[in-house]
Amino acid sequence: MTPEQPRAHWRRSHTVARPNYIAGVFALVWLVIVLAPVYVLVKGSLQNQAQYTASGPLSVPGQLTTANFALVFQQGFLHFFLNTAIITVAVVAIVVVLVPPLAFAIVRNRSAVVTVVFRVILLGLAVPIVAVIVPIFYLISKAGFYDTLPAVILPTAAFSIPLSTVVMTGSMRDITTDMYEAMAIDGASSWRIFRSLVLPLSRGGLATVIIFSALNAWNGFLFPLILTQSASVRVFTLGLYDFTTANAVDAPAVCAAVVLSVVPILVVYLLARRALIRGLMGVGGK
Repeated sequence: MTPEQPRAHWRRSHTVARPNYIAGVFALVWLVIVLAPVYVLVKGSLQNQAQYTASGPLSVPGQLTTANFALVFQQGFLHFFLNTAIITVAVVAIVVVLVPPLAFAIVRNRSAVVTVVFRVILLGLAVPIVAVIVPIFYLISKAGFYDTLPAVILPTAAFSIPLSTVVMTGSMRDITTDMYEAMAIDGASSWRIFRSLVLPLSRGGLATVIIFSALNAWNGFLFPLILTQSASVRVFTLGLYDFTTANAVDAPAVCAAVVLSVVPILVVYLLARRALIRGLMGVGGK
């Protein structure tokens, strides 16, 4: 070792990272841009209509009130919340039951029929909801599901399956062939391989599928708008119309309703955001 090598090693090991002030400024600006709408939303929910109209959206709030939240509950928000929760749970259940076995068959069965089925499923990613809303309305009406919760649950789950299948197949393909062959040599059936090997090693992808389908169902608007009518099956995204009249909009009440509806799904996202990102990047199974 030459005299210069220990000196170079010392310099590398004692190098102090210089702060990137430019990146910090841009990060701060981006944080302000992201938090500004949240501040406006929360501030508006704690003001009355007169204060909201008189003050600017970014002004410092004066007297705060919780009357908007009380009004939201009086308008039946809890019932709307319950309907939305039922739809979300049902959609997640359908996707979780159908997608993992489907993805397992696609990964392990290389036949032409399975390949064609997978390509047909992928076509669902390219079909916008607005392009098929009329045929869906016709099918739901003929099936006798119009103005019921299944009228929203079934098409929402159907449109969640294509992307969920892509995520799960990517997660299962991360499992090496040696693991499949080892269990097959031990005499394990396809069901045991799926239950004992694939599902435990695909937890990241499964978490991503659950979060994605839950977000898709929780924030759904078009299907409830077109396929339901009565207040008994109304979801909270449609319940916001109750605070709109022909002449004005009760903006503080709308803000309060939005705050209450965002909190549950925001908590779920914050708890599982890493699994969601890993799964969408195709490494959920690792």
